[in-house]
Amino acid sequence: MTSANLDNLSKIGKLKKEPPDQAELEGLLQAGRNKLKDARNASNAFESRFDLAYNAAHALSLAALRWHGYRSENRYLVFQALPHTLERLLAAAVEMAARLLAAVEALGPVKG
Repeated sequence: MTSANLDNLSKIGKLKKEPPDQAELEGLLQAGRNKLKDARNASNAFESRFDLAYNAAHALSLAALRWHGYRSENRYLVFQALPHTLERLLAAAVEMAARLLAAVEALGPVKG
């Protein structure tokens, strides 16, 4: 389900509606993976690693936006749309953290 906020951004011309394309999505994911791998390489210069990490985050954020059928020509909007493109992921992560908390608390006090 697409967020109403994404629709609103489309209505005011900040995002463009465009059907998702599986090949494009796979390309963005692969680019994100490659850049992230290189960003983790400590033998690369700090500045290069930062640039690679930023561009990995952008490619992956754009993949999420494209999956929902939108495109942006502005990098900042791709990042700003994350709460609306991955809100289910956030909800699932919060739920899993709550379950983990309950499970750890159920362990009781440390026996010593």
